[in-house]
Amino acid sequence: MTEIRTASLHRVTAETDIHVAVNLDGKGEASINTGIGFFDHMLTALARHGMLDIEIAAKGDLEVDFHHTVEDVGIALGQAVRQALGDKRGVRRFGHALVPLDEALAEVVVDLSGRPFLAWSVVFPTEKIGVMDTELFEEFFRAFAMASMITLHMTQKTGRNSHHIAESAYKATARALRMAVEFDERAVGVIPSTKGVL
Repeated sequence: MTEIRTASLHRVTAETDIHVAVNLDGKGEASINTGIGFFDHMLTALARHGMLDIEIAAKGDLEVDFHHTVEDVGIALGQAVRQALGDKRGVRRFGHALVPLDEALAEVVVDLSGRPFLAWSVVFPTEKIGVMDTELFEEFFRAFAMASMITLHMTQKTGRNSHHIAESAYKATARALRMAVEFDERAVGVIPSTKGVL
């Protein structure tokens, strides 16, 4: 297939102002600026290992805390992915990955189901990584799953270091998402559902 699936959007609230652009058939290139260094690092890993081109420019009320920015980036990125997928005709639909980072191991399973759900089984031993609250990772992935209308199961298999746990989770999500959005050569033009719609 030669179709290149892209989307861009601008989300503005009283708390955040976010520009997002996504290319599902990209080269893993990223231009990320949320004002939160570690979050930018994770989103860059999501792009690189998912072979997604992602641009994000976010301004948020970081003086309050990081919650609004992280959650709204998840919403905006999810909306862009959903828009870029279109009717999902010809995609594999399901994706899965096990990704290690030193002692940490994350498993992620994705279904482009049209039924948003996050199953989260990840525990961080520290409350922060740098200045970022670790509880915000769940908020990001929930927002992303709901906005993109995907089912997302994330399980921490092992891990003691919070940085390693987070990075393995983002990289596993990237690999699983890459698999799910890829075109299936055996099902060209077919919506992968007995319902005929996703």
